[in-house]
Amino acid sequence: MAIDTPAKIAILGAGPIGLEAGLYARFLGYDVEIFERGNVADNVARWGHVRMFSPVGMNCSPLGLASLQAQDANFLAPNEDELLTGREWLERYLLPLSQTDLLADHVRTQTTVLSVAREQLLKHELLGAPARGESPFRILIEGSEGTQSDTTADVVIDTTGVYGNPNWLGPGGAPAIGETDVRERIEYGVPDILGQQRDQYAGCRVLLVGSGYSAATSVVALAQLAEKASGTRVTWVTRKPGADGQGPIKPIDNDRLDQRAQLTVAANRCAASVGTAVTHRPDTIVHAIDFDSDAEKFSVELRGSDPSRFEFDRVIANVGYRPQDRIYAELQVHQCYASAGPMKLAAALLGAASADCLDQTSHGPQALLNPEPNFYLLGAKSYGRNSNFLVQIGLQQIRELFTLIGDREELDLYKGAVTILKQ
Repeated sequence: MAIDTPAKIAILGAGPIGLEAGLYARFLGYDVEIFERGNVADNVARWGHVRMFSPVGMNCSPLGLASLQAQDANFLAPNEDELLTGREWLERYLLPLSQTDLLADHVRTQTTVLSVAREQLLKHELLGAPARGESPFRILIEGSEGTQSDTTADVVIDTTGVYGNPNWLGPGGAPAIGETDVRERIEYGVPDILGQQRDQYAGCRVLLVGSGYSAATSVVALAQLAEKASGTRVTWVTRKPGADGQGPIKPIDNDRLDQRAQLTVAANRCAASVGTAVTHRPDTIVHAIDFDSDAEKFSVELRGSDPSRFEFDRVIANVGYRPQDRIYAELQVHQCYASAGPMKLAAALLGAASADCLDQTSHGPQALLNPEPNFYLLGAKSYGRNSNFLVQIGLQQIRELFTLIGDREELDLYKGAVTILKQ
């Protein structure tokens, strides 16, 4: 059933997908509120020093670019082939987009969404029934000063992402012994090792845990730092052995993203080098960790082929992220037992054969549906623990979602975006 304008759409998160979804909804005439617990695209800012693998053309929508050009005749869009850092993407596209006339008055920063529920129904009532959609969503929010209030919406789109909710670094994805006590001292993101956080790592003994591209970024930066800052030593722990002897980061055959291919080679070279600042320990897990506040050192028990306990000055856990479902715990959301993403989309993703995120295609509007009417998960959060999400997939999700909301199968504002803005 179509949700007619000017129905109210609440969007959780003012990151890239939240802003793009808000822009799309505003063009269609919906009343939109975007709630952001920090500042616009806060998570992007946290990894702002990292250069993206994918070019600008994959990370901006035609509607967004057309909106910026219509707002400011002097706006100069990045070249579609440019590889921007997160900070450049934020400053040259996302922040200006949030300040356009269509969005500026609809983004509420420093506002935390505490819960989303039905105003008149409990979780177990009208199971999977379209009639649940007749009860408005009640959204409980908290401002920066701790004052709580609530509001309602006809549609809720959760685009809050996963970056702020890291996995645990212990065995089996559960906390290592003591990890819950020292979690605030561990770096779960990608630190700016060669920039603003250089002094925190120079001359230090660092434990790095993880075998994805975040870990690859960290180890390459640490190796470069060690060349200039004596005493910098890195122990790189990966749960699995190298990929067929090629190293801890599995190369993608004929990788179409040159930046990613170069990073893979550099990280695997760090792991293979003997007598350097980096020591790679495959088939190893972190069993226990604690922190001596007097000595300001971590004591870490590693288990594997050579179990032992070590002291470290810094710990970086690049072990991935997971969705946080606390916000919608009172809604009927069917989640995958493996990825914790919405079930229909998760099932489609599990059937994908290629490990290369560029081989993905959108799985259609029906994959976005939940048992809860008019509640949707978009963006990285919709992929759960699957790390293959791309912004261009998120843009396709937005387009497909509004064919459902508007009940117009051929609706596509990305086609002819410039023409729409001139009308």
